[in-house]
Amino acid sequence: MAPLRFALPNKGSLSAPAAQMLVEAGYRVHRSGRELIVADPSNDVQFFFLRPRDIAVYVGEGSLDVGITGRDLLLDSTVSAKEILPLGFGRASFFYASKPGGISDLPGLEGKRIATSYPNLVDGHLSELGIKAHLVRLDGAVETAVELGVADAIADVVETGITLKTSGLETFGKPILKSEAVLIEGDSVADTPEAAHAVEILKRRLQGVLIARRYVILDFDCPVVAQDEAFKLVPGIESPTVSPLAREGWVAVRSLVPRDEAPHVMDELWRVGARAILVSSLDTCRI
Repeated sequence: MAPLRFALPNKGSLSAPAAQMLVEAGYRVHRSGRELIVADPSNDVQFFFLRPRDIAVYVGEGSLDVGITGRDLLLDSTVSAKEILPLGFGRASFFYASKPGGISDLPGLEGKRIATSYPNLVDGHLSELGIKAHLVRLDGAVETAVELGVADAIADVVETGITLKTSGLETFGKPILKSEAVLIEGDSVADTPEAAHAVEILKRRLQGVLIARRYVILDFDCPVVAQDEAFKLVPGIESPTVSPLAREGWVAVRSLVPRDEAPHVMDELWRVGARAILVSSLDTCRI
């Protein structure tokens, strides 16, 4: 059986989080230097470190089976690779932006010059809106395009907005796209049962990491008379796990709760009579 061929970003904001997520999922992706290929024989995977913008092309053409890239880069590539799992990091919004007092709405883009590093994505969006404009393709940063007179507006990924403000630009209109890191798959995977099975295991592992990041384990002791009220606070994924305690009239309860809600849930459990309330982090899981 040939190893699963997996494309990873070799640089940029997605690179380190992608590698970390795979480590948490049980894969070996460590590079001792600048290797472009890393083998993980225990999981029968080969990792290929590529430019983020090229990953969708390699996967879409069938040269590689799966990859991690940005949703924006996938859609701009126009290849047949498909998103199979959002990964929850690298979130950003894609906006149009211009100088204050300049273009302030989408109809104002009609006939204007728009600088972008994502020409296919922007062209598709403008076509949906019925707007005709001239796209100026630039590689890399486009924030200076308006100041230098190359364009009347830009279309770009906005993470914090600080870079835009520094360049004297402000966004307008609704986001073109909400982007984040995504796991993508090529059409050829479905034609190979071994690859399809390996991708299914990969997805299950990554989903386990995503759930572990969103949830914590909550353990507490609870009077039997208060357990129904307590269970409303901690319904869990299926239901809470309940065990009798040596102390008569009490039970031990374990459940998963959303990480962000844990402090409030602990306060409410204490209010209804629960005690010895403990929170533990998850490394990974299968739900």
